[in-house]
Amino acid sequence: MQSTFLAWMFRMPLIKRWALMFCVKPENVAEHSHQVAIVAHLLAVIRNKKFSGNINADRVATIALYHEASETRYGDIVSPTKYANPEIAREFKKIEYLAEKECLASLPNEFQEIFSDIIVQDNVESEYKEIVKAADILVAYIKALDELSHQNREFDHVKERLEEKLEGIKQKMPEVKYFMDIFLQACTSTVDKLSAS
Repeated sequence: MQSTFLAWMFRMPLIKRWALMFCVKPENVAEHSHQVAIVAHLLAVIRNKKFSGNINADRVATIALYHEASETRYGDIVSPTKYANPEIAREFKKIEYLAEKECLASLPNEFQEIFSDIIVQDNVESEYKEIVKAADILVAYIKALDELSHQNREFDHVKERLEEKLEGIKQKMPEVKYFMDIFLQACTSTVDKLSAS
């Protein structure tokens, strides 16, 4: 019997992010997941090398690649809608959980145990989930900075909201502060500036 797992995952490029907003550079879930995986991997490496961490950076990257798997079933729900109030947030979390279980069930039975604590976010270890969430926020912040550098004022409030979140995260996760100090500024540079450095 054919598995539909890969077919669902390959639909990620069809799912738009920032659906309620004008974007100078449109973005899809596949691009976002790839960027989150890169940043999460880097955060894990920073934690291990600079702050005496002991986390599997490759596993962090894998979890990040699949962290939006549920969106292949029901699309991307924008944050202002998803978190409009606690009751709505709880209901959306239930929908995401069911979608993750459907993704898992689309795999052959013999592989489901391996993917259970990668795709089903409730099964991901808290330390790994924390790094992926921080990476997710950083990638959204970089997106906001990029849109603003192209004079897209739609992202003013996104930048402000994410800066507040990142202030709190930096207090608990020194690797996030290090990332922002060392890597963030260059992320919105032009190719000429990057080539000259």
